Amino acid sequence: MRVDPTAVVAAGAKLGRDVQIGPFCIIESDVVLGDGCRLEGRVTIKSGTTLGPENHVFEGAVLGGYPQHLKMHAQIGTLEIGARNTIRENVTMHRAMAAGQATIVGNDNLVMVNSHVAHDCRVGNNVVLINNTMLGGHVEIHDRVYMAGGAGIQQFCRIGRLATIGGQGRVTKDLPPYVVMDGLTGGVVGLNLVGIRRAGYTSDDIAQLKAAYRVIFRSGLTWNEVLTRLPGEFPDGPAAEFHQFFSTGKRGFVCERRTPAAASVRLEPPAEEAQALRIKAG
Repeated sequence: MRVDPTAVVAAGAKLGRDVQIGPFCIIESDVVLGDGCRLEGRVTIKSGTTLGPENHVFEGAVLGGYPQHLKMHAQIGTLEIGARNTIRENVTMHRAMAAGQATIVGNDNLVMVNSHVAHDCRVGNNVVLINNTMLGGHVEIHDRVYMAGGAGIQQFCRIGRLATIGGQGRVTKDLPPYVVMDGLTGGVVGLNLVGIRRAGYTSDDIAQLKAAYRVIFRSGLTWNEVLTRLPGEFPDGPAAEFHQFFSTGKRGFVCERRTPAAASVRLEPPAEEAQALRIKAG
């Protein structure tokens, strides 16, 4: 274990083997740091925070702060962070609102500069949050989600497995698994094929996901008809996750983007018609 002499470590903190704590860090009482954790300079770990093994936390991060809420409880919950996460500069993660509850961050995540994870969030594994991303309270982020810079998720929303959100995207409804949401328009623009392939899904899996996507977004069915068809046509495999996700939603779902009519490319008229139009205009 290596602790910089300028760091302040409370007597009630529990430090695992091979922990490294850099200059001017503050580790409060009732903190647990797992084996091999590494804290760079000026990191603050507040009471009620647990980090599993081999987390790397960079300068200025504050983990375990009080919830940002006007009706914060007198006794608040905890922050539980898994293993092998990389938490970059000035990231903030807050404890849960109520005693007995927890904000949970899983394993192998990359949380980049100035990102925020609010109280009572649930973040899965292998998630990437790019700079300045913001998760409101009670947000659920499932495994392998990718959020581009400046994206924000409204309170209580869910983001499905392997979904991707474009830069500065604003999510106010649940985003289904496996899809890409355009940051500019806030609409679904297709499947996250790059992420799906990188995650090891087979060509048969991808074909099934494409078929399910067409049923959901392109079939013209009513919502109840979609919910009826999905479990019958896709009872297992990765596409079965769509019905599970939709049937448990409470906030509505992000829709597919539609190209406005005004954005259509205007074709040049035939030469004879163009000449006649010029003569008429003259």
